Amino acid sequence: MTKDIKTIDDFNFENQTALIRVDFNVPVNKSYKITDDTRIQYSIPTIQKILSEKGKIVIISHFGRPKGVPLKTHSLKFLVDYLSQKLKVSVSFFGDCIGETALKKVNKLKNGEILLLENLRFYKEEEKENDNFAFELSKLGDIYVNDAFSVAHRFHTSITVLPKFFGKKKCIGLLMKREIQYLNQFLYGKGKRPITILLGGSKISSKIDIIENLINFADYILIGGGMSYPFIKIKGGKIGNSLIEEYEKTEKTLKKIFHKYQNKIDIIHLPIDVIAADSFKNEAHTKTLPIDSIPNGWMGLDIGPRTIKKFCAIIEKSKTILWNGPMGVFEFQNFSSGTRSIAKTIANITEKGAFSLIGGGDSIASLRIENCDKKISYLSTGGGAMLDSLKSEMLPGIKAII
Repeated sequence: MTKDIKTIDDFNFENQTALIRVDFNVPVNKSYKITDDTRIQYSIPTIQKILSEKGKIVIISHFGRPKGVPLKTHSLKFLVDYLSQKLKVSVSFFGDCIGETALKKVNKLKNGEILLLENLRFYKEEEKENDNFAFELSKLGDIYVNDAFSVAHRFHTSITVLPKFFGKKKCIGLLMKREIQYLNQFLYGKGKRPITILLGGSKISSKIDIIENLINFADYILIGGGMSYPFIKIKGGKIGNSLIEEYEKTEKTLKKIFHKYQNKIDIIHLPIDVIAADSFKNEAHTKTLPIDSIPNGWMGLDIGPRTIKKFCAIIEKSKTILWNGPMGVFEFQNFSSGTRSIAKTIANITEKGAFSLIGGGDSIASLRIENCDKKISYLSTGGGAMLDSLKSEMLPGIKAII
């Protein structure tokens, strides 16, 4: 945690209006029942602290991608009852997030009251770092609080421009504070050793910088999922029709990593075998193959049994574990074994005293399938923001607070 970042603990909110930027972009079903309320749950302590100090609260958030069009399907109104129940306070709602009427509503707030404003993304300016939109939003509070870690990597008006209008009266909330503290355990190698980083998913381009940054202090970097195939291809392996993202873009960089870190390359562990399929569907014909011997017409869709055994053995001797990204196409039941085995193993080792930090929707979803999400030390609310932090970059949303 850098000393320059003010948190809500640095302010007294009595008689002050806190403008809190949260990320309540939560998954919902067709009847707008929330299917995963993690992000809201994690922001509740911030809201409660301000309420306990007799502050007034104005909540701003986005929901979905309405692209500047006010759509009923993307309104935040569905959150009112849920928030009122969770906070045991009546939450009021206004169907806009700027303008004279919104300002009047804010000015009528009494200490301990909460107003939820409409979806920021109903204005296209939100995603364009717009000064005028930021100025209009800034009229709605005395102190700006950013508690939206999951969008802190975005250059959006309410994240990067809005804080400028608050001078020194800006800070992060408790969710953001926890995220930064836990990520710092990895960024500065502070965690107990051995430190294991597990990276999966298909996008290798977003994770190359992370590998370069973490290779300096991780004991093990395990690479699975679609991002393992470019490594295998560079080493001369046959990967058949396995999905490979932006290979031309990443080939040079990967070769550079292999060359630059020759003495540390044994830290990186790739899959040994895969469950290969003859088509991209759950009912495809399958066979278990060495990862570097996949024939044309076949594609690797999950890590194989030998890899599961190898990866799980490494995890079991680790004291600090970070995981982002699935090991295969885990939304297909027949190709979910690798991801689910990893989830269970991390949960088990956490129960024995290891520290685990997991981010990314798919990784967290796999933990929920196995009913072991409650056994993890910390579930990060932001996949993309977590990845950007691990590149050792200060997130734009945090930089804007300093």
